[in-house]
Amino acid sequence: MMAREQQTVPTDRADRADQADLAPGPPGGDGPTRTSARSRPYAGPRGRRRWLVPLLVALLLAQMAVAMVTTAVQQTPTIDEPVYVATATDYLREHRLRYNPEHPPLGKLLIAAGVAAADPHYDPSYAGTQGEVGRHLLYESGNDPWRLMLWARLPVITLTLLFGLVVFAFAREVVGPAGGLVALALYAFSPDVIAHGSLATLDMPAAGFVLTSAWSLWRARHAPRLWLPLAGAALGAAVATKMSALPAVPLVMLLAVVSVWTPRHDADRRRKVLLGLAGAAVVALVAVAVVWVTYLAVDPRLRFTAAEPVPAVHGLRGRLTDLLPLPRAYRDGMRVQFALEDYPWQGYLFGHLYTGSHWYYLPAALLVKTPLGLLALGPAGAVATVAVSRLRAAAPYLLLPPAVLLAVAMTGSRDFGTRYALFVPVFLAVTGAGVLALRWRWAPLLTGLLVLFVAVSSLRTFPYYLPYANEAFGGPAHTHRLLHDSNVDWGQDLGRLADRLRQRYPGERVWLVYKGSGVPPYYGIDASDPRKVPPDRVHGLLVVSDSAAAKARGELAELIASSRAVDQVGHSITLYRR
Repeated sequence: MMAREQQTVPTDRADRADQADLAPGPPGGDGPTRTSARSRPYAGPRGRRRWLVPLLVALLLAQMAVAMVTTAVQQTPTIDEPVYVATATDYLREHRLRYNPEHPPLGKLLIAAGVAAADPHYDPSYAGTQGEVGRHLLYESGNDPWRLMLWARLPVITLTLLFGLVVFAFAREVVGPAGGLVALALYAFSPDVIAHGSLATLDMPAAGFVLTSAWSLWRARHAPRLWLPLAGAALGAAVATKMSALPAVPLVMLLAVVSVWTPRHDADRRRKVLLGLAGAAVVALVAVAVVWVTYLAVDPRLRFTAAEPVPAVHGLRGRLTDLLPLPRAYRDGMRVQFALEDYPWQGYLFGHLYTGSHWYYLPAALLVKTPLGLLALGPAGAVATVAVSRLRAAAPYLLLPPAVLLAVAMTGSRDFGTRYALFVPVFLAVTGAGVLALRWRWAPLLTGLLVLFVAVSSLRTFPYYLPYANEAFGGPAHTHRLLHDSNVDWGQDLGRLADRLRQRYPGERVWLVYKGSGVPPYYGIDASDPRKVPPDRVHGLLVVSDSAAAKARGELAELIASSRAVDQVGHSITLYRR
């Protein structure tokens, strides 16, 4: 007995090396498996330096938190935020489903947690559109918009940090501890993730919930009874946050079947089919239940009286909408979304203004706004995930969700920004860690250099993350020449503009064309609209939001052409001298 016990203790270098060949088994599996030194994952710090991994995780998340909080403190409300904050306040105070039906309640319930701490004055009797209600809450009800917006943004910031832990855990389980750190670094320094993770909007929560669902399905391969319901809950949370997550439902159900089938090589075929269908059904039922619970949390009686008319939707889309086992408010919100999709919106890409949409808009915009290091590591990691045998099992979970959601998003009619594809950099961060599994001696060094490149690129744009563009396209100072709307100018810099005018241009005549939800006089900006007077009367400073300049035609375009650019604010507003 003593001899056997002594054999399990590494007493010399050979024994320690032999023990190092034991790689951790999958979650819920039968324990460690023996691997050769050549095929072992690059596992990073070991032994006495195990504390280094959690320390680095904490440091990466801490710098991300600083970046997001700083951005949240300095930015004025973006175009969508007042609507979400007002709707969240209405949920909190009136418990009614009235505003913003085109987006389900969960994301706004999260925002409501911050609104509750701010405790704003709110007039439920105010009549107006959802945008007007938002402006009334922020600027006409005696509230401090800076304080209210910071509190409304904090829950989304917190959730974004928690999703960072999911990124780390997913990559660590697929590649190893070093892979987890690489993925977390790519995520924590992603300008798009920081930009939208610091706003009281719905894009980052929806993307993070989809990732969490994919990770849960990955773990369900070895513990389906625990992780399949959790995958369904995360999927339901995504669908209860943004309707654009609906295409993920059939895909996640299919991956649930794969997760149930994978470890059951010896089960008979009929049993495997039944178990797979049962797994898919569990995911779907839990997801639907989460959506219902979300609406019931707002109003247990599910009363729905829209503040604005709900358009009628006919044909196949209308019939399919009626068949969905979801609350009426959700289905009416889908009708609003269909109407928005049918509207002829204007887009702007690489200096070209157009009406309608281009199928290649999102890939092109992602090419501009994704750091070059992530553009290199993400696709390379995707190839490694398919090519390296020990990573291949993770390929469906890492590659299919972003591919399917991106393909669907490319058919949309609103070419407004990469926020419609925010799941791409989130999944790319995890996938990029797969490069470490390549049997190439320089892979760790090259990966580290590319991660460093991403970090430097991100730090250089601080704190102007919304207008970020990578170095190949000239950086954030040139984004407005290539893209518009939430890619660069979403109304976030009105407060910074007020500071610039006070500091550098006191007392000067100001003409302003501002695209956003803010109210310029509140911030002390005394300006007139140059489009309402003859051009020969416009003298002094002409201040134009870059999105408005991109779409300028007629008199505004002539005014800009006959003026001289003298300053810029936040890479989103340009000041011209006339």
